[in-house]
Amino acid sequence: MSLLTNVMDHSLDDGYAEAADRKRAAGDAGLPRTLRSRLGLAAGLVLAALVVTVGAAQARVAAPVVAKEREELIDRIDRETTAADKLEGAVDTLRDDVSARQKKALRTSGGGDQADLVGLLSGAVAVHGPGVKLVVNDAKEASTGGDGNPRETSGFSDTGRLRDRDLQRVVNGLWESGAEAISINGQRLTALSAIRAAGDAILVDNKPLVPPYTVLAVGDGKKLSTTFQNSADGLYLHALQETYGIRTAISVESGLQLPAAPSVIVRTAQPKTEKGTS
Repeated sequence: MSLLTNVMDHSLDDGYAEAADRKRAAGDAGLPRTLRSRLGLAAGLVLAALVVTVGAAQARVAAPVVAKEREELIDRIDRETTAADKLEGAVDTLRDDVSARQKKALRTSGGGDQADLVGLLSGAVAVHGPGVKLVVNDAKEASTGGDGNPRETSGFSDTGRLRDRDLQRVVNGLWESGAEAISINGQRLTALSAIRAAGDAILVDNKPLVPPYTVLAVGDGKKLSTTFQNSADGLYLHALQETYGIRTAISVESGLQLPAAPSVIVRTAQPKTEKGTS
């Protein structure tokens, strides 16, 4: 405490205090005494004031220019945003037109029930009918392991989260059990759909989904539910529930609504030939 008190009472080192006393005794302290020194000090002060004044004047002159450039930049951003919105609208219109033409081609080429079946299996048309609703969610006390990267953990028990491979098994099990159409959180699946992981998120066709995952499967509801729960993938899901606390709920529904896939890529096509031409 004595050291702290001494430091607070004598903030200036004794050596500095003695040097200041010697300068005062020699008459060197305070303002310059000679005329030349005073003129030099005055010139320095005038120069400093001039620099500050010129800087302030330049800032005042440049302010409107900067403001104008800022307004021009904002206007340019608004114009580019409007143009991008128009292009996006045009792309959506063209996409809808292509989708309509694809649906029309499916109806006219196959004819009748065959065309409807092709559209159903390809995901090109919306589907409604009976089926199964399966809701899958993470464990209640799910945690993130491996710095938030599920690929850095060795098993489901490390995080308590549903993995992409778990959802893959659920979907494949429903297909094998007789599902005619499947969607996950409103995202329609096709034969080309991919279920992948990016960090903690599960991606379906590169679109991130958040739990709970609602899987809708159109088909013979009771038969589909029984067959899936007795299958290897259904038993795998049950094991996740019993062992790791994953939450699941399955129910038979009389009326499900599944949207069409956002885009169906045409892999092969043949030109249509008119009758009577060679």
